[in-house]
Amino acid sequence: MTESLVSDGKIILKKGEGRTIKAGGAWVFDNEIAEYCGDTADGNIIAVHDFDDYFMGYGYINSHSKIRVRMLCRYRKEPIDHAFFYERVKAAWEYRKNVCDTSSCRIIFGEADWLPGLTVDKYEDVLVVESLALGIDRWKNELVEDLKEILAKDNIHIRGVYERSDAPVRKKEGMEPYKGFIGEPFDTNVEITENGVKYMVDVVNGQKTGFFLDQKYNRLAIQRLCKGKHVLDCFTHMGTFALNAGIAGAADVEGLDISELAVQQATANAMRNGLQDTVHFRVADVLDELPKMNKEGKQYDVVILDPPAFTKSREATKAAIRGYREINMQGLKLVKDGGYLATCSCSHFMTPELFTKTINEAANAVHRRLRQVEYRTQAADHPILWSGDENSYYLKFYIFQVCIDK
Repeated sequence: MTESLVSDGKIILKKGEGRTIKAGGAWVFDNEIAEYCGDTADGNIIAVHDFDDYFMGYGYINSHSKIRVRMLCRYRKEPIDHAFFYERVKAAWEYRKNVCDTSSCRIIFGEADWLPGLTVDKYEDVLVVESLALGIDRWKNELVEDLKEILAKDNIHIRGVYERSDAPVRKKEGMEPYKGFIGEPFDTNVEITENGVKYMVDVVNGQKTGFFLDQKYNRLAIQRLCKGKHVLDCFTHMGTFALNAGIAGAADVEGLDISELAVQQATANAMRNGLQDTVHFRVADVLDELPKMNKEGKQYDVVILDPPAFTKSREATKAAIRGYREINMQGLKLVKDGGYLATCSCSHFMTPELFTKTINEAANAVHRRLRQVEYRTQAADHPILWSGDENSYYLKFYIFQVCIDK
């Protein structure tokens, strides 16, 4: 039998703790643990037991993190070995084949694929890896090789792998941020096609792993609203929503972003799609620019608000609410009567209920009545794992028709 990767270490939870684990969660926090037994060295796979020594599963431990243990499985599996991880990777790919366009997609999404701390995005024939937990960091290179082998069986041959483990959160795991090739160097500018729109993805310098794949089908949903319309895309980044509006036949599209590099990339993408005559971008701080545009009396058929996360912690949520309320107020005032507002939040801590309440408050404040067209979340390659609080449900996306409340 293959040797197990599980150490002889275990933790015992305090009485009354472990409620999130029992409800289906994937994290054990430092303040929930009563006792450490055996070899509980950082990064080890250890057993988790309740206060009465009842076995609750296996996970990997890290004393540097407040998330002390990230759960791998809930049942006794002998052994947890290389084959165990291989099957997890294979299952993640099989799921994507069933639910989404896999030309460019997220193949592994951390806890939602039962591989905590690991993200792998595929851009055509390139993989980008993000490792944010010490326990998975030990196995990432082997998991990448497994994934390449699994993809090859479907005649998908990966020409290069790049690691983007440069998020500051790695420091909370006792690891330094890191960027670099896994294997041989390659050209890291990758052209992808999504919803019929071409983009050049820079996997080294782009945000996150190079591109925001989670909005794929939300961008597609925008297309049917935009033919012949005047469109404003705020926080445009690489021009993704703007270009979907353009390819759908919008009369003209204006995209705003505070980053000069983002505007340059968006402009290049417009040219790549032959949309340079109708889709234009300019550098602007959206938070300052929208009030100016309202004073000038500008109006659009479709306004799109796709801001960065206004909060990455529970403590900053109140300030984030004010920010979301303000941009939605300003955005709503720019929409013609009978036009459309698309608005979203990518913050896990801005819950669906809180985001909905904030939008409603914004609409009431500017005397606009909203008729909901649809509510969406992230694409299915970013699956939402129920019964946990591990950030897998984070993206909320609304499309409204906007009417003056006469």
